[in-house]
Amino acid sequence: MSGRLYASILQRASSYTQTLSSSAPFQYSHLVVSPPSQLRPVHFSSWGTSRTDQWCCRGEESGTRSQSGRHFSTRQDLDFQLSQVQINSILRSNEQSVSVPEFDGRGLSAVKKFESNQIAANTPNEDRRSAATCLQSKGMLFGVFDGHGGWACAQAVSERLLYYIAIAMMPKQSLEELERCMEHGRPVPPILQWYKHHADLNYRESASLYIDHLRVFWQDLLDSEEHDEGMCPPDALDRAFRRLDADISLEAQLPLSNDLMKSTAIQVAFAGCTACVAHVGTDGIHIANSGDCRAVLGVKEEDGSWSALPLSQDHNAENQAEVERIKAKHPPSERDTVVTDDRLLGVLMPLRAFGDVRFKWSRELQQGILNSLESGVDLDSLNLYQYTPPNYHTPPYLDVAPEITYHKLRPQDRFLIFGTDGLWDELRSEDAVRLVGEHLSGIHLQAPVSPSERQLKLGQMHELLQKRRARASPALDTNAATHLIRHALGTGEYGELCQERLASMLALPEDLARMYRDDVTATVVYLNSDLVRPHHS
Repeated sequence: MSGRLYASILQRASSYTQTLSSSAPFQYSHLVVSPPSQLRPVHFSSWGTSRTDQWCCRGEESGTRSQSGRHFSTRQDLDFQLSQVQINSILRSNEQSVSVPEFDGRGLSAVKKFESNQIAANTPNEDRRSAATCLQSKGMLFGVFDGHGGWACAQAVSERLLYYIAIAMMPKQSLEELERCMEHGRPVPPILQWYKHHADLNYRESASLYIDHLRVFWQDLLDSEEHDEGMCPPDALDRAFRRLDADISLEAQLPLSNDLMKSTAIQVAFAGCTACVAHVGTDGIHIANSGDCRAVLGVKEEDGSWSALPLSQDHNAENQAEVERIKAKHPPSERDTVVTDDRLLGVLMPLRAFGDVRFKWSRELQQGILNSLESGVDLDSLNLYQYTPPNYHTPPYLDVAPEITYHKLRPQDRFLIFGTDGLWDELRSEDAVRLVGEHLSGIHLQAPVSPSERQLKLGQMHELLQKRRARASPALDTNAATHLIRHALGTGEYGELCQERLASMLALPEDLARMYRDDVTATVVYLNSDLVRPHHS
């Protein structure tokens, strides 16, 4: 990658911020915002009225495209650089590393440890992550959540979803004990052991509402004659996704007396988030995915190489089966409008999500709920607005129904990578697995130069050697998630880590960062492959 990368971006940052502040108010992220005339932005937001596929720099500027198709200016020398210490400080500020006991008193763990990290482009970050051990049943739960239209929905789902899953897996006897404790005001037995980063947030003002609805959920399970032993993981995942989304919708319609709680409930429902959650147990891995986050398994082959096994499918317009699933739910007259410009109704990129009642409720219900807010409430401050997507005839157009997959653990299965789409915008699944695998083993395998490669011209051979040298570079981070993010944001055209590219991506001011990259969250879960050695079977 050219050493002059991103020069004009940084030099225009201050004037760009002034342009935004002096023009019309910055509108909700689904609407196109016009930056200075020489730049045309890509809208990485899940919301948008149209889709643009790359940044374009016009006029005399030349540039280089990243893997995700963006075009970066290279006209002027970079005049601002972060030091290596500053880069490391920014990249590592949200990293997390947790070792899991092999035996916790209830059984062996399928997880050795996990490492996680995230870096924001939005202010505040719209990504969330969760990890917890189930204390009333077996296994661990991991999730990544990508918010859009604000962070409210991702925040609520990241706090609540794992509880719903754990409750659904608990046997009736344990649920009865929870209910007795609530009835008599006794402490409730812990359901999850959470692994929180010190910067993780909680909706404290809504905690009582969330507990009340979680209790209603377990009461419904107690009333079911089929819940004696608790649900199996795939059924629990499916039920939890659907029930939480229904509760989010219901809470926005309730006449809550607390104004802050009411406004929060409406924010959560009108925003949205995608989710990819795993239950990891000794019997295998169950993935529940709704949207465009992704789970990939890292497999070590017999020859020592690494291969990627996708455990989820992205629910977006590139998934033709998903597009057909949605079209089949609406009249033939809407086939050409349900998905346009690769977005749901021309607006929303993920085709499954929590919240997003703008695509689920009737027009009348949406307007009624927004009109019910106190007249003094500033809708803009809540990221709310009076807007209905085009061609909105037969809602709902969106649902949260997760796609469930199962994978039985094998000795060669070494780790899981979970990432929001900001990671996969920059890295292919195969490259992410290779990076983590080589980080784990410290071995960088290089295939022999093939006969066809021996015929390369001098310039092409130089490029090949640069790529091979880049792969052998030592890792700068002990945390594999940080290692992934560093490479996602800082990889040059030869596969080398480009300090200037990375510094520029991290130094972008708040108003500009989201135009060039998305929030990125990555979690790497290391599996206990000893559990599935032949002598254990």
